[in-house]
Amino acid sequence: MKIAVCIKRTPDSETRFRIGASGGAIDEAGVKFDMDDFASYAVEVALQMKEKAGSGEVVVLALGPDNVQETLRKAMSMGADRAIQLKADAVPFDGLAVAKALAAELKSGSFDLVLFGKHAFDTSAGVVGTATAELLDLPCVTAASKLEIANGKGSARRELEGAAEMVEFALPAVVTIDEGIARPRYPSLKGIMAAKKKPLESKPAQLGTVRVAVKGMALPPDRPPGRIIGEGTAAVAELVKLLQTEAKVL
Repeated sequence: MKIAVCIKRTPDSETRFRIGASGGAIDEAGVKFDMDDFASYAVEVALQMKEKAGSGEVVVLALGPDNVQETLRKAMSMGADRAIQLKADAVPFDGLAVAKALAAELKSGSFDLVLFGKHAFDTSAGVVGTATAELLDLPCVTAASKLEIANGKGSARRELEGAAEMVEFALPAVVTIDEGIARPRYPSLKGIMAAKKKPLESKPAQLGTVRVAVKGMALPPDRPPGRIIGEGTAAVAELVKLLQTEAKVL
């Protein structure tokens, strides 16, 4: 089985952010970047599938400037066989433009399965995977929390509000991966050394027209300080009143 995994380099989720001077992006000074969490789940799923089958190829792709090569090398140190960088000066906010670049590369790859994270930490848009599937004219399953492939078909479990559903689909297909499906492995020293010798191809990204851009960013306002309104049952009536009139949650 030949599996492509589209990954993204994003800020670490525990990083404290500052708005950059442009007002439309974060200040990257001192910010730690890594493979997006959902993308790392997708890489792990692909590696487990290859190991279970006993053969196959896992190819990782990422769009961005040269600093994305570090993220691609990490995926290869986990076990991916090779990597492709779709080179661009920056990753646009427009998910459709990114999807067009990925689809242009994937369409000639003869992949049985294309995996994405459910969404990226930095935008949480969840657009690129589904848009890529549409451009490739492939079936798409989103937010899979369990995935099985056998006999040219796939089945996936999707978590819903208070329920779950099982879906079946034919290959080739695109699947976006939810959390909980697999714990990403840590790169071993042997894997890190091997990744340095694995092929990483860099080619210009065939981005579509970028029609969506971030014009301004703002941090959420600080929460107002809490206050004590009383003690015991005597405070209940006042608390209910404030929840109705101030918090407006009742």
